[in-house]
Amino acid sequence: MTLIQDGATVLFQGDSVTDCGRSRENDTMLGGGYAAQIAARFTAAYPEKGVRFLNRGISGNRSKDLVARWQLDCIDLKPDWVSILIGINDTWRRYDRDDPTGVEAYTANCRELLRLTRENTKARIILLEPFVLPYPEDRKAWRADLDLKINALRLLALEFKTIYVPLDGLLAAAACRACPAQWAADGVHPTPAGHALIARHWLTALGAWA
Repeated sequence: MTLIQDGATVLFQGDSVTDCGRSRENDTMLGGGYAAQIAARFTAAYPEKGVRFLNRGISGNRSKDLVARWQLDCIDLKPDWVSILIGINDTWRRYDRDDPTGVEAYTANCRELLRLTRENTKARIILLEPFVLPYPEDRKAWRADLDLKINALRLLALEFKTIYVPLDGLLAAAACRACPAQWAADGVHPTPAGHALIARHWLTALGAWA
């Protein structure tokens, strides 16, 4: 049985992986990624529950950007569930712009998101692990940065008692079955199959995969 209650508002937050072309004018147009797949599959399975899904992902965002807009794009929306996927740009900017976000800053930003959510809403929180696949070749070097952030996020999930979806490990396992590019052509942005995999594990974590 799903954990999501009748009439709930579910908010997806993050960067381009979440944004995925979502509309800024029409909340029912959730983009072409995992958020839309989750909403469609959940609503098909539980139409009587009347759950509302919102997507506020913004391409290019880092953890500090979510903190800056959390009042408007989370707290003011009064969600019952908040799903957060953030961190890959905190790593990526180190390698393409020499603009790193240290693990201490990333941890502080994520802790602030969790604190603000807990203190200002009644929402339950789902943390999704940021991920990178080993394709193209240069992505392998990113592990030195991203692994530290993933470990920090896991500790925050324990501290704040959130639901946690270990996407980095799950996608790495999938990449052992087929070429990494089948799941994310640039190692970061999921293909349709990659988004479907994320949606499946999200729904499973919420007891809604059927």
